[in-house]
Amino acid sequence: MNHNINHNTNRLASEKSPYLHQHANNPVDWFPWGEEAFEKARREDKPVFLSIGYSTCHWCHVMEKESFCDSHVAELLNTHFVSVKVDREERPDVDSVYMSVCQALTGAGGWPLTILTTPEKKPFYAGTYLSREDMARLITRMNNMWRESRRDLIEAGEEIQKHINRNLSDGFTEPGANLKKTAALDGETVLKTLEIFAVYYDEKYGGFGTAPKFPSPHNLLFLLEYDRLSGSETARMMVKSTLAAMYRGGIFDHIAGGFSRYSTDDKWLVPHFEKMLYDNALLAWVYLYAYELYGENYCKTAAQKIFSWAFAELQHPDGAFYCGQDADSDGVEGKYYLFRHDEIGNVIGEDNAERYRKYYGMTKKGNFHEGGEGENILNLIKNPHFNRFDETSDFIDECNRAMYRYRRERAWLHTDDKVLTAWNSLMIVALVKAYEVLGDESYLVAAKKTEKFISENLSFAGRLYVRWRDGEVLGNGKLDDYAGYSLALLHLYKATDNPEYLNKAMHYANVMAERFFDYRSDNAGNGENGGFYLYADDDEQLISRPKEIYDGAMPSGNSMAFMVLDKLRAYSGEAKWHELYKKQARFIAAYAGHYPTGCAFSLITVLNESAGKSCKGGRCRDGKCD
Repeated sequence: MNHNINHNTNRLASEKSPYLHQHANNPVDWFPWGEEAFEKARREDKPVFLSIGYSTCHWCHVMEKESFCDSHVAELLNTHFVSVKVDREERPDVDSVYMSVCQALTGAGGWPLTILTTPEKKPFYAGTYLSREDMARLITRMNNMWRESRRDLIEAGEEIQKHINRNLSDGFTEPGANLKKTAALDGETVLKTLEIFAVYYDEKYGGFGTAPKFPSPHNLLFLLEYDRLSGSETARMMVKSTLAAMYRGGIFDHIAGGFSRYSTDDKWLVPHFEKMLYDNALLAWVYLYAYELYGENYCKTAAQKIFSWAFAELQHPDGAFYCGQDADSDGVEGKYYLFRHDEIGNVIGEDNAERYRKYYGMTKKGNFHEGGEGENILNLIKNPHFNRFDETSDFIDECNRAMYRYRRERAWLHTDDKVLTAWNSLMIVALVKAYEVLGDESYLVAAKKTEKFISENLSFAGRLYVRWRDGEVLGNGKLDDYAGYSLALLHLYKATDNPEYLNKAMHYANVMAERFFDYRSDNAGNGENGGFYLYADDDEQLISRPKEIYDGAMPSGNSMAFMVLDKLRAYSGEAKWHELYKKQARFIAAYAGHYPTGCAFSLITVLNESAGKSCKGGRCRDGKCD
């Protein structure tokens, strides 16, 4: 087939990824990641244009429409580059390595990620979103440099690779290497973490820092655990006000449930509307834990509505959950979620409309655009009675059901229907927590069903895979998959006492230890470097092999692995898990000492150890197990 301009499809049409499919009709001669693309680049003496994104990404859609559908840009790319498209959710290793390049070169990152490399995969340019004009200028300029001053580009690529390898392959930056000899995971590190959170805490609107604001649920889990074990009024105040503010805001979908990825403003009103499985699994865990500790009704409601949304809109018939839902509908960001003032009466009747509008802060002017274009995001920010569901829940629930039906008929919402091992593992943990806190057996049944799907569809010959879609798996399992699935299995074991879950967790943790852990001696002769690599030693080897330690949108694989090792040494009593736990603690200590708030999920494990929590189950206070 000729894959050039104005033909029906390119190579991506045969891929399973929804993101790659979105680019299958582009005039760009796309390749999926693989040796075929880089062999073509070597054969034709061309650099590689690498573009990384995901299917529910708003700016990925914008760049696709502006640039990759443009015949002039496509002609430039097809003439001068070999173009490669990567779904970051299918290839988190490729995304991680080249995102580190972008952050090193520009100080920032994001998607769509734009990387230019040599045919040997060495990067010499990195950026994110580019307009059509900027894209055309970049391609032209870099093609000229490739022809006229290639040595400079190749040398730049080699320097970038050396820099990335120093920072990632050994697992330590230079400051971290110094800290490795002295840092310890102790109460001082934990207290320092709390103090830093307090500095960045937003006393007016909750959360941390300024807009855009991310929920960062692993940070909230740390604060909850800190409060539970120490009775900290500071931790309690920060976490309770943040959870309430997020639930009140437009970042929460008050009609169907579930949280958007982040808020574009400081008061949690205007979200970036895409909803992701991992965010919502972690947030369900947080709100359930908060309900367990504080008994606030809205915490239980938030978690229940997350699950009801996920069951209705993300669940595969066999129990697994899809990746997430798009921010855009019909090419317009947020269209699915926004309502005009006069729409409400047509749906629920004018007799009910004014009460409903007042409850959710709707006005004729609207609250989505500062200038006022009449579009409203439903929210409870100015509702003084948002926690008194006994007064209004029947009326509001009935109206919301009608609004939900209307909304689904009015606009279409794209769902990325990949099933990812790591993200589903987090959902299992949240469902088990729901069973433990709420006593509802249906949540445990759902957790078991999700685990069964992973076991039967994403595990073969004792190894895990990253993605399943339409009966096809892709990608050797990464650290997040092994650590996340092991953690899910251990939560199921705690809830059921079924030894099968414990045995499976030990199996996958063994694979994680054998294939991912860094047993090399460090330069100072202090024993192993420690830490888990992102991908296995028998997986495709990229230009670097990173160890991710800082928690980002999700807890890092090393943070989850640390928690897994802690639970395994308690549940199994085997010395090998205790020894590996100590090695992992030494690895994490250097980073937590340098940047403790970036390691908050790891410090949850430290909190539990310092409180003497080594029993199976139960609750521990003042260093004693109940």
